[in-house]
Amino acid sequence: MRVFNFIFIILLVVACKTDNKPNTELEEWQQQADNVEIIRDDYGVPHIYGKTDADAVFGLLYAQCEDDFNRVEQNYIWATGRLAEVEGEEALYSDLRAKLFMTEEEAKANYEKSPEWLKELCDAFADGINYYLHTHPQVKPKLLTRFEPWMPMYFSEGSIGGDIERISTRKIKAFYEGNMEIPEAELISLEKEKEMAEPQGSNGIAISGKLTQSGNAMLLINPHTSFYFRGEVHVVSEEGLNAYGAVTWGQFFVYQGFNEKTGWMHTSTYTDVMDEFKENITSLDGKVIYQYGEEMRPVEVSEINLKYKVGDSLQTKTYPAYRTHHGPITHKAEGMWTASAMMWEPVKALEQSFIRTKQDGYKGFREMMDIRTNSSNNTVYADAGGNIAYFHGNFVPKRDVSFDYSKPVDGFNPKTDWQGLHTVDENILVLNPENGWIQNCNSTPYTSAAEFSPKKEDYPYYMSRDQENFRGVHAIELLKDRSGYTLDSLIEIAHDPYLPAFKSLIPSLVKAYYQHHDRNPKLQGAIDVLKDWDFKTSKKSVAMTLANYYGINFLKWSFAGKMKTYPTQLEVLSNPKNLCSDSDMIKLFELVIDKLDEDFGTWQMPWGEVNRYQRLNGDIRQNFDDSKPSIPIGFASGRWGALAAYGARYTTDGAKKIYGTRGNSFVAAVEFGDIVKAKTILAGGQSGDPKSPHFNDQIQKYAYVDWKEVPYYREDVLKRAKRTYRPGE
Repeated sequence: MRVFNFIFIILLVVACKTDNKPNTELEEWQQQADNVEIIRDDYGVPHIYGKTDADAVFGLLYAQCEDDFNRVEQNYIWATGRLAEVEGEEALYSDLRAKLFMTEEEAKANYEKSPEWLKELCDAFADGINYYLHTHPQVKPKLLTRFEPWMPMYFSEGSIGGDIERISTRKIKAFYEGNMEIPEAELISLEKEKEMAEPQGSNGIAISGKLTQSGNAMLLINPHTSFYFRGEVHVVSEEGLNAYGAVTWGQFFVYQGFNEKTGWMHTSTYTDVMDEFKENITSLDGKVIYQYGEEMRPVEVSEINLKYKVGDSLQTKTYPAYRTHHGPITHKAEGMWTASAMMWEPVKALEQSFIRTKQDGYKGFREMMDIRTNSSNNTVYADAGGNIAYFHGNFVPKRDVSFDYSKPVDGFNPKTDWQGLHTVDENILVLNPENGWIQNCNSTPYTSAAEFSPKKEDYPYYMSRDQENFRGVHAIELLKDRSGYTLDSLIEIAHDPYLPAFKSLIPSLVKAYYQHHDRNPKLQGAIDVLKDWDFKTSKKSVAMTLANYYGINFLKWSFAGKMKTYPTQLEVLSNPKNLCSDSDMIKLFELVIDKLDEDFGTWQMPWGEVNRYQRLNGDIRQNFDDSKPSIPIGFASGRWGALAAYGARYTTDGAKKIYGTRGNSFVAAVEFGDIVKAKTILAGGQSGDPKSPHFNDQIQKYAYVDWKEVPYYREDVLKRAKRTYRPGE
């Protein structure tokens, strides 16, 4: 009887446990949702609180989908190589590029080999999105009706497109469609397009406590991305996570941001992290082989099947895929098959991206950097211990410096192979320089800390280009010999209106006009406006309008085939007399006046009347319309040296005004001390839904440099709370 009673009790306990355990996927989602609280503040920023890191990730992805599921889905359609299923045949080579580096099977294998804690985060990523779709049946995905935990393996680092976007789809198409090499003339055209393009990248500035009024270190987090590329979030768990900042849609870690003790800002790097290896290919007994030293090795050959949209149906195209130990074959160079090598460690990259957000001081942050998978970025850093630092790159392969890796190297020579990675200490590193500040604006690291900057001769040539830009020039001028910083004065510096690119360009034009023997009288008034200009941008400035249009014309003319080498925009604009005669300058300016007269009826157009912000809907690519509402913006392009960059798209269908598309998007100024203080601003607003009050509610503050205070601590979040709920409610 006793035995019977004992067995009965055991069965009862087991039954009770079984009853408490969710036995369906939906029940599992609902149980995890019960561990998550989302508080939306007065600007719609989600503050996500979870019991575990995985709970917080679940809530984070749910909240991201609430704000802009369109962009979450689009990022994974692109990253997983399924863009052609939505956009048609023209996207096939973007998809092929993705699959050349990792197939779905490989992504699944990477997920399976991940440590358990990372698997849990990947599971929570997928569950948070799938629960959102379950609770929002009115949302109709373009393609991805279910998200899987292996998907983050494709999108592991966080920067815009990551390294893979540097690989030309035009070159891939030429090779895989006809075993062709892009003609030299087209390569030159591509290079000139790149040099002429609106500068991308970011600014990071760290200020030591010895230069601030409070005695605390400060950090300016100023990424220049396409507008709405990242949302603003605050994600907290009971396992030590408390990160605030910008998250790339669909990722489960704060990419640019801060916690209570540390802050991190990424700028695109000039460190050489990718190389091309020309392979000596032949065939033997029907197999494709390649030479490597004295060996003949088999080329890995496989097939990639890609679907693409044609009308309302899908068709399939099959491509061969080739790979050597250097990487996938992506194109031809100098008549030879060429493999592209880059960092491809998705598990380690995801680990580093998440671990970074939980560090509480320089020691832990420095140890995290030893993972060495933050490949496309520099990092500007500050912390509550008073440290400021700059890491130039993070993934840097060791190479034989007798070879020029700026060009494709001979892959059949084993000496060209990468020889492991440089340690973080071997990379370019700045820590607590005596001048008290660090800046990087995608410019040379050799001016990052004034006279205390690293020295070029101490590093291999491939560590960095020694190349300045106007944002770097501007930042240095603003930072030197200055002290007494506050958060507000740091924000003021970040919006300084002076544009150093015009310091040489405009006086050269004015001088050319007055020295010209046959002055065009219709230019006189405009030239006089420029002659009296202080090179500062503002909404009311007519000179800014004239200078912007003239500068664009000058760059187009300079890159239109007259140069045999590819100088930077800084080199072109700083030495206009070396490239352009007085007569040509005047002709270019005549085109400016004609264009403004044609488009607006007068050249006397204040910059804010021409340079606008417009957000009409949630589309990823906006179609701008002069007849619809927009607001004036006084900021200017980063190409002219504006730290608060406002880059525009000039090819707008039917629109004559200039509309911003990239530059300052999410920006933050942070002060570390006993408590962390911060101010932030977004271009537009947190939500991608035009019906949301947070679609455009920050744009006036953005335009007038009136940043919002961050409610970081829970008591402050509750004071600003407008809605509190759990996922699914």
